[in-house]
Amino acid sequence: MQTLGTVTGTELKRAIEGRDGAALASFYADDAVMRVIDRNNPPSLPHEIKGRGAISTFWKDICGRTMTHRVDVTIADGGQMAFTEACTYPDGAKVFSISMLRLENGRIADQTVVQAWDE
Repeated sequence: MQTLGTVTGTELKRAIEGRDGAALASFYADDAVMRVIDRNNPPSLPHEIKGRGAISTFWKDICGRTMTHRVDVTIADGGQMAFTEACTYPDGAKVFSISMLRLENGRIADQTVVQAWDE
């Protein structure tokens, strides 16, 4: 069983860049919600992932892909955090995202991701 972690910018960066889906999942509250907004999921109908179990499956998929992840900027202010992430697939295709997090008791309670990728 994965020990639950307290999310910090440093730990988040380490987990994302290390493609450690289990560590990433450990940062979420049991009832956390992640919303993904992109070309296929517009703001009026974002893709919602609810609960740490489903979010864990999401991160396992993302971290299982052969690609590099780089967290460039992390900003924290009390119960909020934001970060940017740049990813590159082996064929050179790029993905860029920005995430806004709401934290409760050291865990991610709510996350909104806005992402764009090369097409």
